[in-house]
Amino acid sequence: LLADDHALVRRGVRLILDSEPDLTVVAEAGDGAEALGLAASERPDLVILDIAMPRMTGLQAARELARQQPDLRILILTMYDNEQYFFEALKAGANGYVLKSVADRDLVEACRAAMRDEPFLYPGAVNALIRNYLERSAQGVDPPARAITEREEEILKLVAEGHSSKEIARLLFISVKTVERHRANLLQKLGLRDRLELTRYAIRAGLIEP
Repeated sequence: LLADDHALVRRGVRLILDSEPDLTVVAEAGDGAEALGLAASERPDLVILDIAMPRMTGLQAARELARQQPDLRILILTMYDNEQYFFEALKAGANGYVLKSVADRDLVEACRAAMRDEPFLYPGAVNALIRNYLERSAQGVDPPARAITEREEEILKLVAEGHSSKEIARLLFISVKTVERHRANLLQKLGLRDRLELTRYAIRAGLIEP
């Protein structure tokens, strides 16, 4: 299952994968929420997720997929050569992290590694992992906890995309009152004043594209 909000990217990736005898793209999704639905109906062996997508990011989708289908293999395919996203991907349950800039070289190998239950990391990510481990060992500290909960992250993303509280309530199957409470908590926790500042924060956190 291939999830990316750019049809052109999906087409290119599909060409790479479908040309391999042991790989077949069974479904395509344009965002993380659609990927969840298709993963439930198609039951693929492997899901490839972009990070920045509407409604639900690839990282949010990965967390949910890992909960719903523990045996499912997950790859993150992204343009972000970014340590924060890389570590979030590992925490979300991803088997590998592949950069779009070298997808033609690495993606097939990453898919096969995932199907063998082996991790696939690009060289820069391996260096980041080792550096992070050494720093934590030297300091004897655990990594900091997430600033906001997963539900608050979902709501933050949808607010930043311009959805009203009523629309968010419908999308997440919760009450408008609950949405408003989460919004208030977000503003307080993050020290922000309004929707504009929430949107800026969501861009910096990689939840939406600028």
